[in-house]
Order: sequence, then structure tokens, then C-alpha cells
Amino acid sequence: MPIIAAAAEWESLSARIRSEAPEAFDSEGRVLNLIEGEWKDPGFGRHYESPIDGRSLGRIPMIELETARIAVKFAKAEAAGWALTDLDERRRRVNDCLAGLEKQKELIALLLMWEIGKPYAQALTDIERCMSGVDWYVANIESMLGDRAPLGLISNIASWNYPMSVLMHSVLVEALAGNATISKTPTDGGLYALTLAHAVARKCGLPVSLVSGSGGQLSEALVRNEFVDCLAFVGGKTNGGVIASSLYDEKKRYMLEMEGVNTYGVWKFSDWAGLGQQLKKGFDYGKQRCTAYVRYVVQRELFPQFLEMYLPVLRGLRYGNPVMVEKETDPLPKLDFGPLINSKKVEELRVLYVEALGKGAISLFEGGVEESMIFPNQDTSAYVGPAALLNIPKNCRLYHSEPFGPIDTIVVVDHIEELISEMNVSNGALVSSIACDDAKIARRVAEELRAFKVGINSIKSRGDREEVFGGVGQSWKGCFVGGRYLVLAVTAGEPGEKLYGNFPDHSRMPEELMLRAVGAGHG
Repeated sequence: MPIIAAAAEWESLSARIRSEAPEAFDSEGRVLNLIEGEWKDPGFGRHYESPIDGRSLGRIPMIELETARIAVKFAKAEAAGWALTDLDERRRRVNDCLAGLEKQKELIALLLMWEIGKPYAQALTDIERCMSGVDWYVANIESMLGDRAPLGLISNIASWNYPMSVLMHSVLVEALAGNATISKTPTDGGLYALTLAHAVARKCGLPVSLVSGSGGQLSEALVRNEFVDCLAFVGGKTNGGVIASSLYDEKKRYMLEMEGVNTYGVWKFSDWAGLGQQLKKGFDYGKQRCTAYVRYVVQRELFPQFLEMYLPVLRGLRYGNPVMVEKETDPLPKLDFGPLINSKKVEELRVLYVEALGKGAISLFEGGVEESMIFPNQDTSAYVGPAALLNIPKNCRLYHSEPFGPIDTIVVVDHIEELISEMNVSNGALVSSIACDDAKIARRVAEELRAFKVGINSIKSRGDREEVFGGVGQSWKGCFVGGRYLVLAVTAGEPGEKLYGNFPDHSRMPEELMLRAVGAGHG
């Protein structure tokens, strides 16, 4: 009978985090918010469950708008003193925080596994990318800052899928650049991991705050508040669009990363084994990533070869319960993905899938979760296998939308102009790629694609350290980030400066990205 590894039992993890950060919990074991430099206020408590098996993980400490306003006002006042802190001292404290996170990375990875269903190895990578990325900034911050001044208070609102390498990474770089930060816990996952990470940061003397609550209710405090000098948002196009509209007439700095349909085109191509390896890697975490490729546009005469490569990739994916082991001493399983973030997401994907079938799409593959990959009688409402649909009708929501899950759509085309058109189905994307043996044709297609990063015979990703990241069209609004551009985004230079970014009134592209479409290799 399979059992859960002792090291991964939730009860054990819950006790460990309370032991490591007792200040972040009240006497009843409820998680607190980090407000006014102290852990307090358990809020009204919203049910919080694990996608792995539906078990309760406790309560999210949801606060009201007025409490959030108090937190923001204090954080803004704290920013003034922090801006005067010597850069060497800021570096020392951030380095102390990195050392603290290093000590806690195994615990944080296990917390992420239970909170967002990410397999252990992928959760560990999320933490290590955060730490190595911040370490790069620590080593290079002086040259990037120059005479620039911190903006003040940065508000961070990010999605649940990368709590460490996206949200916590941004928080630490913003603080290194001389800003105070306030972050909102994603309501779908990451509460405990971010609580522990912020507890470490606060112990090291960094001016960070962490609050939980409804995004819609707290928006007035975390987005439009006069004390917020800059907003960093990662999330869906609907919420991001509302935020962009609310900030249109304001001078507030912002970076809004939103969704787009990332596509991979195939034209006059022959390296099917290489492409298959890329596609398998693309299923990490069930494609719950903003840079996941979910649409393939394939030259008709190559479709049989594409299918011969593609279907075995789907059949070979390993997905299931990420804490499934035979014996207590066994290592945790190596999976491509575990459950999705919750049962609501699974139901959303099923609705999109059934709608497409009902309107004429052809099912190429529909995987199910094997009994051997889950515990007997466990809750499996957050689990779904990979699926692929051919020729989605244009009147389906799945044709125009990013599923944010393991559903691929495939379109067959006859002309290169049709290939480009079908790859540009959404109004801008974060990444796209073209698989093509002819370098001249590949460059031509790449230059026509409306994506911030374009790979030739390679996938592209968000990137780390010096790599710039942004979006085209509706996939991004505001300053580009990554490398020195993240530091530029959260600091002020000469009056009237125009930053690199995707703004309503102007857009500037960093020189190193002008030829982004001709590069090969992984982003």
C-alpha cells in the first residue's frame, strides 16, 4: 500500500513552519499578516486546501480594505528611511536574507508542493532561481543603479504559480534598489511559502510587508493608493486590463504581465527528435506558466511527421500525485506535473474542451490519470491529463484564449502567410517560436510574429539575471523588466525620462532586443 513520505506529511510541515517562524502565527496556529513591521491580524479566514488531495491547509488571513490602507501607509513611511540606507548595508541585509532562504529551501519546496501541487524538483528550482537571480543583482547592482534614486513603495501582486522566482525575487531586488515593498499573497496558493520567506526577510531588516485578501477589495489600497509609487502585477488579461485602465491617467510606474497565446510554428522542418524533447519539457507544471506553448501551427505536408513525434510525447508524460511513494525511504516521484491549482481550474478546462468538440474540433489525444499514480480513494478533483485538439473553430473561446493548463491546440496550414496569421491569433504574446530548417525563412517568419521573445528551433522562457522580459500588445503594459531594466523600472533617473516598455502612449525597445527574432537557443 503506497504511503506518503514522512518528510512530506502536511502535519509535519505545518509544525516545522510554525517552529521556524513562530512570530507569523497566533496562539491558535492561524497565519498572520505582516503589517506595520509586525505579524498580526489573522483576518476573517478563508478556507485553504491542497490541490494534491483536497485536505485543509488552514485558513488564508483575508483582511479588509481599511487594514490594507494602514499597511500601505506604514510601508510608504518605512520607504523613506530605507532609501537613506547605504547601498553596502542594503546588500548585506539582502545577502543575509539569501543565506536564510538557503537554510529553508527544502522546507519551502515541500510547502510549495502541498500548496500549489508543484512536483518537488520543480518547486526546488523555483526557489533556487529566486536566490541565484537575486545573488546576480547583489553582485551587479552598483553599476545598474548609478545615480538613480529609489521610487519609494512598490506594490507586488502576482499569481500563484511562481511565488519565489517571480514574486519574492522581485521583492528582494526592489528592496536592494532602495525601495520598501508590500505584497499580496495569491489567494489560490503560496501562502505558507511566502509567509516563511517574508519572515526571513523581515528578520534580516528588510522593509517588506505581506497581506492577504481579495484582489478586488484590496485594489484601492494596493493599486490606486497615493502612497504606492509603482505596481508590479502578474496575472490574467481581464484583471490586468482593469488595472491598466485605472492607471491610464496616473503617473504611477507599473509593470503588468498578462496572458497571450504562445505559439510554435512548424514549416519545412526535419529535426523531430529535438522538437519532441522541447515539447516534453514544455509540459512542466502542467503548462501553468505564462510562457507555456499551447498552440502549434503546422505545415500540412509535415502534419503526419509532427503527429508521429507528438503523440508519443503525450503518452510518455508522467503526472499524478507528487507525494506518491511505495516506502517511507523512497524518494519523491519525478513527474512532469501533478494536480492543477484547484478543481475549479480543471472544470474550466473541461468546459473549454467540450465546447470546442461540440463546435467541430477533433480530439487527437485525451489522457487520464492512472490509478497507480494516485492514492486509493483520494480526492482527484484537481487532476487532469494532457489533451490535444485539432482545428479549433474560430468561434470557440479556446481558439483565442490561453488555457493555462495541459490542453494543446493544433492548426494545419498550407501557406506561410497563413502560418504567420494563425501564430498571431492573440493580440500580442510573451513568447513564440518557429521550427524551420531554412534560416532565411525562419528569420522572415520570426520578424512577423507579435511576441516579445521569438525562438528559432528553440523554446523561449521568462529568463533570469541579465535577460530582459516583457510583452507585445495586450500581453504586457508598462516597463520591461529583467537585467538592468528591472532596476530602471523601480528607480528614478532624470526628470521626464522615457523608460523601455509597452505603454499606451509610447513604446521603446532595448537595443539588444531589436534582433530578438534571429537568435537561437533557450531563453
